[in-house]
Amino acid sequence: MRNIHALKLNHPRAKSILLLAALILAAPNLQPQSSPSINSNRLRQHIEAMGAIGKDPVAGISRVAYTDADKQGREYTISLMHAAGLTTTIDAAGNISGRLPGGDPKLPTLIIGSHVDSVPLGGNFDGIVGSFGAIEVAQTLMESHVQLRHPLEVLIFQNEEGGLQGSRAISGELHEQDLNQSTRSGKSLREGIAFIGGDPDHLSAARRKPADIFAYLELHIEQGGTLAAEKIDIGVVQGIVGNSRWDVTIEGTANHAGTTPMNERHDALLAAAKFIQAVNQIVTSIPGRQVATVGKIQTIPGAYNIVSGKVILGLDVRDLEQSRIEMLFSKMQDEAQKIAQAGGTKFSFQPVIDDKPALCDPRLRQLIGSSAKQLNLSTKSLPSGATHDAQSIGRLAPMAVIFIPSIGGISHAPAEFSRPQDISNGANVLLRATIQLDKEVWK
Repeated sequence: MRNIHALKLNHPRAKSILLLAALILAAPNLQPQSSPSINSNRLRQHIEAMGAIGKDPVAGISRVAYTDADKQGREYTISLMHAAGLTTTIDAAGNISGRLPGGDPKLPTLIIGSHVDSVPLGGNFDGIVGSFGAIEVAQTLMESHVQLRHPLEVLIFQNEEGGLQGSRAISGELHEQDLNQSTRSGKSLREGIAFIGGDPDHLSAARRKPADIFAYLELHIEQGGTLAAEKIDIGVVQGIVGNSRWDVTIEGTANHAGTTPMNERHDALLAAAKFIQAVNQIVTSIPGRQVATVGKIQTIPGAYNIVSGKVILGLDVRDLEQSRIEMLFSKMQDEAQKIAQAGGTKFSFQPVIDDKPALCDPRLRQLIGSSAKQLNLSTKSLPSGATHDAQSIGRLAPMAVIFIPSIGGISHAPAEFSRPQDISNGANVLLRATIQLDKEVWK
């Protein structure tokens, strides 16, 4: 620099040297712009087009798995994959796969994706942002002439909303005996898989081996209000909470509502009310982000003039630590026993779902954080209170989840919304993380 300052400004070489020095000093700042970026307008248009599929004339979007709307949404998704240059197939479980070859076909596959089915009368961002964001990442790589070392697969899982059925088939957790269960579509699981092009008679063919998967990344809306409230761009997910559910049956004695004295009643519904209150008290009595919900209730015989003889409740308990779920449930059982003794009723608990927590790989979490930082995006580490297909794939390979803000924390409802800029941010983090992940060599 001394030589540069020593030159007079009107010296013939001065301007050239100063320009060269400025370029050298600016080179680190130019590096981020040299990486490819997704086409935000194209991604937005794809999401908006999907919103017309399954749109209810009154409110909300219903692309419930195994319905005509679900099939139409899947066909549109496949068309986008073809436009992105992906080779598409449907596996035996009905999952849609789109592939780009890697530079080294012997390497395991790097997978990105999500789902396109919805809850009844839901929104158009849950699952769609991650699915179409993944397709956009693949198309951006193709258009930018960037070939990864690993084969890249965009995986669209079927029937995520009905219990992670597609991803559970891949992880080996969906079995032949499960196929006769009913679904929201009115079809059995077996009939639904056949309806969308799968082969339920050869379900095991959909199962993957851990050695076949390098890692899995999933982009998703938060479905909660933390990021939006704190004005944070990207959520780096710590893990997906465990989800345990029970049918809680409370047996009392049905009797005449007008002739049975209050002190002689064995009221199952009254015991149920006390238990619901106890669940809330137990889960809020200790610090943490654990949650518990009684979201279903059936009273038998269910008449104005009959003291309830039987009640069935649906209990849902979630936390990132399995030991905490078990501790909370034990406390609930103890409280149920006290309520039963006081009111002359009987409680029994029947397990329905027992999805264990799935922690995100710390190496992937760090990679997501650094990718966001390179894009000048703020981040926050937080758990996922909702289940995702990443939970199943995490049984097989390292996985991680990227969150973007959900405005108002609303999801599974017509008002579900994520801003175009937030969607673009998330897709670019997924793109950058995918490129960086491809360079990693793990043992």
